Amino acid sequence: MVKISGPGKRLTIYIGESDRYEGKPLYQAIVRTLKREGLAGVTVLRGLEGFGAHSRIHSTQLLRLSSDLPIVIVVVDSEKYISKALPILDNMVQEGLMTLEDVEVIKYRPRNHEPENDHENA
Repeated sequence: MVKISGPGKRLTIYIGESDRYEGKPLYQAIVRTLKREGLAGVTVLRGLEGFGAHSRIHSTQLLRLSSDLPIVIVVVDSEKYISKALPILDNMVQEGLMTLEDVEVIKYRPRNHEPENDHENA
């Protein structure tokens, strides 16, 4: 079981649903890349409405269905793992916003009970 507690980082990536990387949706490519890089977990959230640098509103409203809804990707892990992933993500995210914040991890436990593995020492 991966264990994380104490100081960590939260990386938040804001992109569009139609953004692509090597022919795949960018959010899917990011999830698979971060899994391969050994990060503890990633959550992808689909927004209902928003706008970014181009100031175009993207919305789920019935009369204006958008094929480019906002996507938010949230990653929480140790500074070591987040720092390792940043250069890779910088190459993948051509348009969008990435923020990095300090967090205090209170509890991180998976549902299944595998043998313990301290994430910091992996």
